[in-house]
Amino acid sequence: MVLRMARRRTPPAPPATVAAARAAKPRCGLCGKTARLTQTECCGNWICDDEANYVMFSYARNSCDRNHRRYTLCGYHHNEEHAGSWQECAKCRKDFEAEDYVYYTTNEHNFETLANLPAFEPTRCVACGVVIRRGYEGHSRGPDGFRCEACAEMQIQQLQKAHEAGQPRNPPPPRTRAPRKGSARRKKAE
Repeated sequence: MVLRMARRRTPPAPPATVAAARAAKPRCGLCGKTARLTQTECCGNWICDDEANYVMFSYARNSCDRNHRRYTLCGYHHNEEHAGSWQECAKCRKDFEAEDYVYYTTNEHNFETLANLPAFEPTRCVACGVVIRRGYEGHSRGPDGFRCEACAEMQIQQLQKAHEAGQPRNPPPPRTRAPRKGSARRKKAE
């Protein structure tokens, strides 16, 4: 009887770990999803190709691609066709008030944020004095300054009531002086 030795099989190479497989697959740099990705035009990072899901005039912030393009200095710098990097662009810095510049360089739609940020006084509502977080909260800006969403709504309602009552939207300024007694108009009337 011939005994055969079992051939020793070489074990197959271990499969790549799940983590390694995930790392090899591109992910959205903002939300982490792996399906339907594209690269940004501005910085070449992977991002969800989801702008088609955005509903016009909804102002929803549910599109990674649109948010990065519209609410970051990286996207703004690219759209304005400025030279160099957005982190060091003097034109970009000049185009924004300090509070907006800080928002556009540090919000959650950025792949990279700036460290050396300008100081600023927070914006306050001219009507009630509450601090307005301009990048995150609804507000309006008029000739007298910024209004929080609640005060802006009250102002709109007041203007609507005045319009319905027949009052002019912008009443003429009050007369500062009375006509003189011997004015030319009075002499013609006599």
